[in-house]
Parts: sequence; C-alpha cells; structure tokens
Amino acid sequence: MTRHAPDSSLDPPPKAHPRRLFWAWWKRQSPAHQDRFATFAPLLSVLLFLAAIITAFWYLRNEEFEREQESVKRDTEIAQQQIRLRLIENQEQLVRMAREVATHAIDLDEFLGQAVSFARERPEVVSLSWIDADQSVKARHTSPNYPGDLMHWADPVSAASAPESPAVPAASAPVALRGEPAWAFAAARDLRQPVYSRPYEGSGALSVFQVHVPLIDRSAFSGTLVAEYSVESLLRYFVPAEVTRRHAISLLDSNDRVLASSVSREPANGAHSSNGIVQDVALAPSGNGLVVRGQGWRTSIGLIGNTLFWMVVALSALTVWMLLGTWRHMRRRSQMQSTLVTETNFRRAMENSMLTGMRAMDLEGRISYVNPAFCAMTGFAEDELIGRLPPFPHWPPDRMEENTRLLQQELQGRSPAGGIEVKIMRKDGTLFDARMYVSPLIDAKGHQTGWMTSMTNITEAKRIRDQLSASHERFTTVLEGLEAAVSVLSVAQGELLFANRSYRLWFGADSQGHARLAGADEALAARRDADESVDSFGGLPAQELTEASSDAHEVFIESLQKWFDVRARYVQWTDGRLAQMLIATDITARRRAEEQASHQAEKAQVTSRLVTMGEMASSVAHELNQPLTAITNYCNGMVSRVKSDAIEKDDLIAALEKTARQAHRAGQIIHRIRAFVKRSEPQRQTAKARDIVEDAVDLAGIELKRRNVHIHTYIAQRLPDLQVDPILIEQVLLNLLKNAAEAIDHAKLPPSRRHIELRVVPRHTPEEGGVIEFSVRDNGPGVKEEMMARLYEAFFSTKADGLGIGLSLCRSIVESHRGRIRAENLYNGPVISGCSFAFTLPVELPVPATETHGVTLTETS
Repeated sequence: MTRHAPDSSLDPPPKAHPRRLFWAWWKRQSPAHQDRFATFAPLLSVLLFLAAIITAFWYLRNEEFEREQESVKRDTEIAQQQIRLRLIENQEQLVRMAREVATHAIDLDEFLGQAVSFARERPEVVSLSWIDADQSVKARHTSPNYPGDLMHWADPVSAASAPESPAVPAASAPVALRGEPAWAFAAARDLRQPVYSRPYEGSGALSVFQVHVPLIDRSAFSGTLVAEYSVESLLRYFVPAEVTRRHAISLLDSNDRVLASSVSREPANGAHSSNGIVQDVALAPSGNGLVVRGQGWRTSIGLIGNTLFWMVVALSALTVWMLLGTWRHMRRRSQMQSTLVTETNFRRAMENSMLTGMRAMDLEGRISYVNPAFCAMTGFAEDELIGRLPPFPHWPPDRMEENTRLLQQELQGRSPAGGIEVKIMRKDGTLFDARMYVSPLIDAKGHQTGWMTSMTNITEAKRIRDQLSASHERFTTVLEGLEAAVSVLSVAQGELLFANRSYRLWFGADSQGHARLAGADEALAARRDADESVDSFGGLPAQELTEASSDAHEVFIESLQKWFDVRARYVQWTDGRLAQMLIATDITARRRAEEQASHQAEKAQVTSRLVTMGEMASSVAHELNQPLTAITNYCNGMVSRVKSDAIEKDDLIAALEKTARQAHRAGQIIHRIRAFVKRSEPQRQTAKARDIVEDAVDLAGIELKRRNVHIHTYIAQRLPDLQVDPILIEQVLLNLLKNAAEAIDHAKLPPSRRHIELRVVPRHTPEEGGVIEFSVRDNGPGVKEEMMARLYEAFFSTKADGLGIGLSLCRSIVESHRGRIRAENLYNGPVISGCSFAFTLPVELPVPATETHGVTLTETS
C-alpha cells in the first residue's frame, strides 16, 4: 500500500481581504461603467431614506399607542381604587353600626340618628334600612338627594304601608324581598358576612346595588343592615376630575351593560373600535359583577393618510427621477469624455517624455500645472505644488528676497530671452542650479492667461556629490549623544499627535520627521509586500496592528546625519483614532564605533570626551551650522569676486551687511540655546490632591470596568495644597492604576481579590520633610525581585506587549516635582500577595501628621 504525500493544491486558498477584492473589481471597470455604478449609491440612499421614514412613522405610531394604553390603564386603576376605598370605608362603618344594633347598644331612635348622619356625609348612599330576620323593615332612612318611592325592592303592599318621612321608624310588617335584594339577604344570612347584590334598576331608571351586613346576636341571625348605593353617584363623586378629563370612565354590570359613564354618549359595544383603547378592572370589594372601564382613543392618523409621509414619498420619487435623468445625461457625456481623454492622453504622453521641467502659472503667480520632470527635479509631488502661491516650497529660505524679485520680473514680462539662473531647493533640502525660460500662455481667444516656465538642471554631478559629502561630514560630527525621540502620528489624517523634547529639537513641530523615521514610502511598500491585508495607511486593520508587537528597524536621517534605532507600533489613541508611535534612539555613536572599531581604537578616549560634552555641544553646533555656513559662503564669494575684480562697491557693502546679519544671528542662537538647555520646571500651579485623584480615577474608570476591577480610595482630610502640574500628576496616577488593573486581570484573580487600594495621606520624615504620599496597592502577582531594580529603565517592561516607557516617564515626572517614587512587593507570610507603588510630593506641613487623621473612604468599580 503506497502512502502519498498530502496534496497542497487541495488546501483552501487564503482568504482575500474584501476591500482588496472590491478595489480590484472596481479598477477593472471602464470609466463609463464606474460612472454608471456611482449613480446607484445616491439612488440606494434615497430608497433607504424612504424606508427609514416609513419605519419611523410606524414606530412612532406604535409607541404612541403603547403610551395611551398605559395612560388608560393607570387612570382606570386610579378610578377603581378610589371607589374601592370608599366602599371599604362605608362597609367598616356599617359593620360597626350592625354590631351596635345586634347587641342592642343603640335603640331605634339612635339608629335613625346615625343613619341620617351616615347618609348626609355620603352622597352615594340612596337609603339605609334595618330589616329583621323575617324580612320586616324596622327602620329606614332615605337620602333627600333621591326623592320618590325607593322601596322598589319590597312587596308593593308593604311599600304602601311604609311611612313617607325620610327618617322615621317603619311599620314592622313582613315584606317579600325579590330579585337581587332577596339573593343578597339570603347570602348574608347564610355566610354571616357582608354581601353585595348585583346592580339592578330601581325607581326612576336609577341603577343601584345593595350591601347587606348581617346582624348577629349571640350567634343568632337577627336581620341585616342594608345600604343602597347609586352607581352613578359613585362614578360622579369618587373618580378624580383629572381622570375623567383625560379618558372616559364607565361602570358596567356583568352583562357588559353601561350603568354609568363620565361621558354622555358611548360608542357601540363599549368603544371597541379601530381607534379605541379599553381597560377593564373589576370593582372590589363588591364582587357583584361591577366593572370599571377606562376608554381612550388614538389621536394619530394612519400612515396612508399622513400628509408628511406622502410629501416624503413625492420628494423621493422626484429624486429618483432626477437621478435617472442624470444617468442618461452621463451616458451622453461619456462619448465626449472618451474623445477628450484620448486627446489628453496624447498630450500628456508628449509632456511626460520631456526631460525639461515645465511649470505653468496664472497672472497672480499661482502654480496651475507641473509636469513629471519638474516634480522629479524638485522632489515635490504634483499636489504639493499645484495651487501654491509664492513663496514656493522649492525656494531656498536664504534666497526668498531674490526669488521674489525674479518672480515679479517674470510676471511683468521682463525676463531676459536667454533665461535666468536660479537656485532650486529639493524637498530633502539639497540645492541645485537651474536655468529657467519664460514664455506667455495665450488662450483660444488670444488673451494671456499666465506664464509657462521651462527649467533645466545645469548643476554638475561632481559639484552635487561634493556638497552632499561635505554636508554629511558636518552633520555627522555635531549630532551625537541626544536622547530618544518619541512621536505619535495619526494614520488617517497624518497629524502629529505627540512629540517629546528630543523630537522637537531634531525635527521641529511638523510630521515630516516622523515620516522619515518611519521609512516613508519604502516602509509602506515593504509592509504591503509582507502583508497583503494592509494596502495603505487608510486601510490599516486596527485590531491586528494594535495587538501586534513593536517593529524595530534602523533609519538614517540624512538631514541630521544620524542613525536611529526606531521602534514602531500602532496604538489606539485617546479619541479612538489609529495612530503610529515611534521611539527613535540615537545610535550614531554605536554605528560609527562598530564601523571604525578596527582602525579607531586609539580615538576611544576622544569619543568618550565628546559623549561627555553631551547635548549642549551638539545642540549649539547644530544651530550655529546654518549661519556659519552662510558667512563662509558670503566670504568665499566676496574673495573670489575681489580677486577677479568683478565686484562693485555697493555689491561688496551689501555682501558684508549680509555677513554681519548672519553673525548677529549666530549670537542670538547662542543666547537662545543657553536658555533652552536649562532644566525647565513643570508649569506649577496650586492644586488639591482630592481633585487630582478624582480626575485620575475618572480617567481610569473605563479600564477598571472593562477588567472588572474595583478601586477603594482613601484621602486624608484637610490636606495642604500642592504646587504641581496637575496634568502630569494625573498621568502618573493613571499609569499606576492601569498597571495595577492589568496585573490583576492577567493573573485571573477571583472577584473577591480584584480590587485596588489608592491612599493619599500626609507624612513627615527626617529625609524628605513634609510630603503627601500617593500609594497604589493591588492584589496581583507582584514583581520578581530580579526585575525590581530595572523597573524604571527606559524600554524595559515586565509585560509581553509593554513599551517600557511608562514607569520611566512616571519617575521623570515625580522627580521633576522634587519627589520620590518606589515600588515594593506585599507579602502574606512567605507568599507575595500584591504590589505597592508609592510616590511623594513635598508640601509645607505645620506639624508632623499621620495617615490616621480624618480619612475618607470612597469605592468605585
């Protein structure tokens, strides 16, 4: 049996980046097809906008309906609760009266007195009656608010013999209860508890219901105490007015028949219409089938009947129609565009084949066109030159006045026919001699629209090489021993987000130095070849780049004549943008020592002395290089022209004045450098420790929440004010808190140990005097003893993805404030239980203080 090697062709192909596939497909399309596809984007946007409007209308209508439902439900429950509370209160009074009647605590006259008072205070009560066990009415009180014969629930014969007075004893004649009163009487007799009858229609079409409270005398049933309620009065007096103003409230019986309502007209079937909202709640404690119904109506119109909706639809249709018309117009223009492109390509091919640089300007001196030969000579891209007004970027800084005069002469049409010789500065700062010829630009109408300038490089190759070699040697001798330069550049905008002092000293405040340190085009080309998923700065995959380790490479900066060890990595900036951070360390001395180790061993002592001179000598030499070079050039020029007897007195005086100005400039540079190299103090101001801690804890809150770490903050009261730069101290605290959170998270500790303690207390020591101590303690794995001594070294980190500059910066900041920082492990017996970082800041303490005085405690997570 033969064993075959695995076929690699069966492996799945590498997954291509969707963006690269899209752009590859897009570039294969013709310009006409690209224009045609481009119109689909606004068309799709209009359709999506219409869909969004329809969805928004639908969502708002549903949301309004839900709010109205909740409002109807709330008002119905309020009405039910008010009526329920009233019935319960009345039932308690009736039970008390029934107890007194059953125990003969009151006689008939006293009962009638209580009945009058009971009915007068309760407008919903129609009548109050005392009925014996044989259903004879012993006494009855009828409310004066309900005139007429109200003995509708008794036998007609008994009712005729009843007295007419509203509050008099009734003749003790038996009555024949029927209907709902008879059922309620029997239920109260059997259950021995208050029973509510179902609602029924009394005299005068009045809807009422009764409550029968049994009279129990020594466990014997002796009758009932009957209170008759008006359904309409319960609704009128005990449903709040603000509820009835908002919604219709009705009382219905078990057959869904409306007994009373807050509105005069009820829609059919209890308002169960398309726009109606109904909420039913049973009326307790009656339990007699009474239902409180709240009703509301939807005020919004339908989607089809909305005028704004149809306006949006009409505008969308109009926009679609206009886009289709534009599409047809673009098809007609494509033929003309094809002819124009053919002619333009023919002319561009002719211009690109020329070795002479061409530059067109309008009558104001604005550059309107440059050919590739001009860009190749100057090193500037086409978009860096077109649209620029004088001074142009290719003018040398020391020849601005001369070039301005020549340009004005050119714009006035007074340039010599044989051309003019000028000095041109490339983008990299080097100079070359060029001869320029000027001719007017005439349009189709015969009007002059500008000037066309042709430029030819006339500089000898040897002269260029000599100047470059001399410049290389000058810069190499003066730029040594400088500190590392740290810079952060926004990938999308190309904006310099951060630059330290060394970077500004070497490259200024622009982003060109960062681009040169990063390797610019060569680095990007190499990255594209190495990683197919990265096509440009605009398409960098943020997640993969920020998690990748730092990329180290060495770069030679020709303008500085220095080698740098550059460590680059991509980080997520504070505002979420993708940024590139560079840490460039000057390794010129090391490179030179490695290259010249075999034949310059005897010069090691001299090199050591030069390194010892440090940043002062190299900075002065760098700043003085330009004026001294200018003085040398002026002097050499004057000597040459004096020897050839080709200089006038005025020219000699002008040259000497320029030389004097350069010498004066060199003196000013010396004074500026002396002030610059002095150790600068932070921008001190009065600040409170509590404010600094609160700001730092707020900044660290996002990181702590993400890692599920709690922080306990202890701040002593009545702390003296600090004279510090609060932003820098906040940076130190934020760095320490983030380090502690990362240590806890990486150790995967349980929730009970995932907390940090931040303490701010005053101290007084003989060595430091009065200080305020900030300490950050965590329950992480601590720091290995062999690494404790190297914590503050630059570029040394205990984390796998760390840059090693955080604690070094913290130490620099604390020491610039005349404080101290220290780290130590916390032990629980022989086991490390955490780590503590503490730093002190000097203050004026009136008396020695301790940390146990007035400590406050806050906790955040």
